[in-house]
Amino acid sequence: MVIGVNACGEKRFLAIEGGARESTQSWREVLLKLKARGMNVPRLAIGDGAMGFWAALEEVYGDTRQPRCWMHKTMNVLNGLPTSAQPKAKQALHEIWQADTKEEAERAVDWFIRTYAPKYPKATLCLQKDREELLVFYDFPAQHWQSIRTTNPIESTFGTIRHRTNRSKGCLTRDGMLHMMFKLGLCAEKNWRRQRG
Repeated sequence: MVIGVNACGEKRFLAIEGGARESTQSWREVLLKLKARGMNVPRLAIGDGAMGFWAALEEVYGDTRQPRCWMHKTMNVLNGLPTSAQPKAKQALHEIWQADTKEEAERAVDWFIRTYAPKYPKATLCLQKDREELLVFYDFPAQHWQSIRTTNPIESTFGTIRHRTNRSKGCLTRDGMLHMMFKLGLCAEKNWRRQRG
């Protein structure tokens, strides 16, 4: 699923397609179709760590900035920690993406790594590997930060679609399911708020 935002801050569905487990080839096909339909090079594309998407984006729209979703990254980092350490670590991660400036965020990342690397190297490596991409949102106007540091606009749409498709298991063809998802997405789109800023 691809959702775009225009200059007026309005969110629109651009593509809903079935794919093979988020593979590079599946994402490449989606992006090439969007390009053929006339989509300009996006300024940024926000997503989780799905490597297939990023590889395809690099091929089709190489100049697009590629920030990572903080909600997904937070869950991934916390998975590398024992349950007892997660509340403090979660607060420390929130201090990174809630910092007022990129410099403060960089210091908060350094503190997290110094604090947790000795006992939990897996968790800190997870944070370090996408460090630059996680802080890309600071290069854009502050009023956009809340909207561009997460994939929540897409995830909330999935909630609407999942609710209905979970009840329709086994009664639709693949094309029928995609059609239903598209229609559900269009209905959800009518109630979306505009992006801030």
